[in-house]
Amino acid sequence: MPETFFICAHRSPAQARNYSIVARSWICGLLLAWTFLPAGTLARAQVNVLTHHNDNARTGQNLNETTLTHANVNSNTFGKVFSYAVDGQIYPQPLCLSNVGITNKGTHNVVFVATAHGSVYAFDADTNAGTNAAPLWQVSFINPAAGRTTVPNADVASGNVAPEIGITGTPVIDPSTGTLYVEMKTKEVVGVTTNYFHRLHALDVGSGNEKFGGPKLITAIVNGNGDGNDGLNHVTFNGLRQMNRPGLLLLNGVVYITYGSHGDNGPYHGWVLGYNALTLQQQGVFNTTPNGGLGGFWNGGGGPAADAAGNIYCITGNGTFNAATTNYGDSFLKLTPNSNNLNLTDYFTPFNQQALANADADLGSGATIVLPDSVGSAAHPHLIVGAGKEGKVYLIDRDNMGQFNAANDSQVVQSFAGIANSFATPAYFNNTLYYVGGGDTVKGFHFSGGQLVTTPVSQSTTAIGWPGATPSISANGNNNAIVWILQTAGADGGAHAMMRLTPATLAVTIDMCAEATIG
Repeated sequence: MPETFFICAHRSPAQARNYSIVARSWICGLLLAWTFLPAGTLARAQVNVLTHHNDNARTGQNLNETTLTHANVNSNTFGKVFSYAVDGQIYPQPLCLSNVGITNKGTHNVVFVATAHGSVYAFDADTNAGTNAAPLWQVSFINPAAGRTTVPNADVASGNVAPEIGITGTPVIDPSTGTLYVEMKTKEVVGVTTNYFHRLHALDVGSGNEKFGGPKLITAIVNGNGDGNDGLNHVTFNGLRQMNRPGLLLLNGVVYITYGSHGDNGPYHGWVLGYNALTLQQQGVFNTTPNGGLGGFWNGGGGPAADAAGNIYCITGNGTFNAATTNYGDSFLKLTPNSNNLNLTDYFTPFNQQALANADADLGSGATIVLPDSVGSAAHPHLIVGAGKEGKVYLIDRDNMGQFNAANDSQVVQSFAGIANSFATPAYFNNTLYYVGGGDTVKGFHFSGGQLVTTPVSQSTTAIGWPGATPSISANGNNNAIVWILQTAGADGGAHAMMRLTPATLAVTIDMCAEATIG
């Protein structure tokens, strides 16, 4: 089913324009703010969006917003200004890069959009008039005449992504080399033989051409006797069963890709795979359940988070848990890259892990973010936070995550039932954590004394339908802060601004762009 990709802006022609890049998908959506000078001015676009949720900590903050304010974000002066049609559903978050030299087309501010039909588009972000009515470039990773197509969802026996599976994880951009990294899944038929492959593509941002000898075929093998093993104590990456839903992470010159499955159809495992950004050679492999099964990464599309020391944090879903046999279902993981390896250096698993697995209450339905040191305490200065289907919010010391206590979760900094559920990534701004659970209101939880105040300090009056939303924050420093969400469920699905008027108040939802529907 094709989708419409549309751009919203503050409409005042006398002011700089802010373009809010919006993608609609069936699972989750994000709204990203990107500020421009007046139309036609290309030299000084202020904010690039290079990765899922704005930064590697995954905070969702854009603190350099100088145009959108509490005064001009309303249904009279903010709305859709133009749209582009694309060839498939948009699961990945669109990304933005300014001042891109496009082959034979000059310099443009560019929005990159990837689809489940296996295409990547580069669109002009300022206007779709004239020659910009067409994509600046478009590449497709399928070739039906040669037997290479997207994967019909019937092949994986799941309707989670339907009717076809191609690009589902958010790409990542390296502005220093002008490279867009994209993961793509294909079905390939040669004669009577059918195979399913995943590839990492490294595209030139100005042309869409492959770089660094790409694409790179995704393969992996670890020692273990877990599900789908070869009988010789090896577990290999299964191209049919594995799915890249989380966004890609670019960290210290390595692109990291995480995998879950389509539904819970096995055999599958959680995989974290690293690839050198300049050579595309594999540089790190981690399997969450090498001697068991499942333990995949979904995270509502949220990418793994990273701290300034280079550690990676992510959450697994239902699966085997037994640390003695190196199986980590329903767990927060801390991975530390070391040479060509990915080492598990710490973890936290809830005491009721088995109950979560039995109830299909994946901890890894939501994603984690790395919090700034300012919200920590002297005892626990370095924190991460996350939540899953159970709706319990976990605040964890990333220097001592607590591992597993069969009696309770008293070893972590804090845990409390704060939201309906999480199928998304929370956002952080100005000492406040924002969550949007499925069927829940937008909630802001304040930090005090190194913990979260369990009663929301701010809350919307309107509940957001399933699966909730991943909030993003636009602000000029600490001023004119706005919580943005994209609602994909219900008759009023569309972009919404939740105005943050005071530290204790979220105003009534303002509906914008709701007339832009999926075709």
